[in-house]
Amino acid sequence: MRVASQLGPQFEAALRAVRPDLAIVNIEAGAPAELEPDIRALVTLPFRRLGQAEPPRPPLWPFGLEWVQMISVGADLYPGWLFDGPVVTCSRGANSVALAEFALAAIFAHAKDLPGIWIQDASQWAMHLIGMVRGATLGIVGLGAIGEALAPRALALGMKVLATRRTDTPLGVAGVERAESLEDLFARSDHVVLAAPATAETQGMISAAVLKTAKPGLHLINIARGVLVDDAALLAALDRGQVSLASLDVTHPEPLPTGHPFYTHPKVRLSPHLAAITRDNLPSFLAKFLQNLDRFERGDPLIDVVDPSRGY
Repeated sequence: MRVASQLGPQFEAALRAVRPDLAIVNIEAGAPAELEPDIRALVTLPFRRLGQAEPPRPPLWPFGLEWVQMISVGADLYPGWLFDGPVVTCSRGANSVALAEFALAAIFAHAKDLPGIWIQDASQWAMHLIGMVRGATLGIVGLGAIGEALAPRALALGMKVLATRRTDTPLGVAGVERAESLEDLFARSDHVVLAAPATAETQGMISAAVLKTAKPGLHLINIARGVLVDDAALLAALDRGQVSLASLDVTHPEPLPTGHPFYTHPKVRLSPHLAAITRDNLPSFLAKFLQNLDRFERGDPLIDVVDPSRGY
């Protein structure tokens, strides 16, 4: 079987180590202009950055492909035509623990005033109160794979956890309380983690109206997609003190243009969409790919098939 990969030599070597029988063809990132007709599967990086225009559909798409495996979860990083043809699967769950740890790191940094408490001189030696994580309330917007990894870790730290979910299905995580609404979650939480996909319904969901219901001093953490947040409304909430800090690993677009207020605002901690970039990436994704590869070769239904309307 021939597989095209955009992930480079490190992934190829790891895959060859467990499946030396596969013929792996490395191709450049982005929408492929052509693929040889006997290539049955494509392992793909995102075709664009958030906020960029969709690349045009290649004239011969989908070539001979029967399956596309995305390295990411969100369908918004790919053009709509990618889902017109072969089955497309995402890497849901592969980076959930990494994202959960990043959110917890942001929570601890806020509670312990890091890096603000570090000093460089004896004249700065002065004591002041810092916060506690135990006893704080965490709100999770979108209790999917990331939320399911984050919630038990937060509970183990002594936090109270509230969550919302797109559907009415049971939350399935012991100890997590379903919030009555987004406004209810914001009103009761000390920290809110955004973990929802980017869809037409979630775009701008963190609006001025929602932020006005926030518990004073709320800490907002976005590890999902920048398009979920109304930036102007967030800046206003930060300036009036209702939101004490915004820890943003994602923005819209990416990167933000030079001069955007998030770069210099004293209450914004901005990172360049790296929460899931860890040493665990490769083995986690490889395990995910191999699970579906085994199903593909047996002719069984694949797992984590993307529904573009759902966002993943």
